[in-house]
Amino acid sequence: MDPILLLKALFLGIVEGLTEFLPISSTGHLIIVGSLLDYTNEQSKVFKIVIQLGAILAVCWDFRERIGKALGGLGSDPVQQRFAGLLLTGFLPAAVLGLLFHSTIKTYLFNPLSVAGALIVGGFLILYIERKAYHPRVNSIDDMRWPDALKVGFAQAMAMFPGTSRSGATIMGGLIFGLSRKTATEFSFFLAIPTMFAATVYDVYKNWSLLHMADLPVFAIGFVASFVAAMLTVKALLRYVSNHDFTVFAWYRIVFGVVVLLTAEMGWVEWTA
Repeated sequence: MDPILLLKALFLGIVEGLTEFLPISSTGHLIIVGSLLDYTNEQSKVFKIVIQLGAILAVCWDFRERIGKALGGLGSDPVQQRFAGLLLTGFLPAAVLGLLFHSTIKTYLFNPLSVAGALIVGGFLILYIERKAYHPRVNSIDDMRWPDALKVGFAQAMAMFPGTSRSGATIMGGLIFGLSRKTATEFSFFLAIPTMFAATVYDVYKNWSLLHMADLPVFAIGFVASFVAAMLTVKALLRYVSNHDFTVFAWYRIVFGVVVLLTAEMGWVEWTA
């Protein structure tokens, strides 16, 4: 196995784990970094699916007690049934719109320059939202109603545009719709579980012919790196949001997006899809 390819897998796995739950777009980063590393072949399509699964399993592990309690109470506990209903409601917009537009979006928008533009626009939106004075009326997930979950679900669906950020859209959307910062962040994590599992299954089905046993070492390294990096990021983000807003992430998005566009305009980097 090519050691350079294994290093690329390790680096991209770390990038996925670090960015999946931050409001800076993991998909966008994988597209840009993958292009920079010249890892955009057919194998890379399946690789990105595998490492995204590693990131979501890290959340499942971190919240295993809450998830286990929810699954155990589905048959008899109204509180857990309600929690599951909120997740299903929030999941539906992305599921429906994803089935309708998934192929079109991947064909035309999965390229570094589109991502850079989305990073910049999203950054300015975060700055605008953070400067508004919001007064949360929902201070825990248990206080959420199905309209709250549905609104956050539609916000999540906006993240089908690469560079938008699924977590950024759901958290910022949650703030706009009356959720506290901590509630919006936690619901974003939980909502990622059915959303990303569904996206993984769908992508594996669509790209089944690209799966080869010879690629297992590359996938394994990326998966483990993503899992570990995501575990560290989730814990750090939950601590961070208790005392900070997301302004720093907004400026990061803007600067990163401008750098990508500038390097393309000046001809310093030949970005490929």
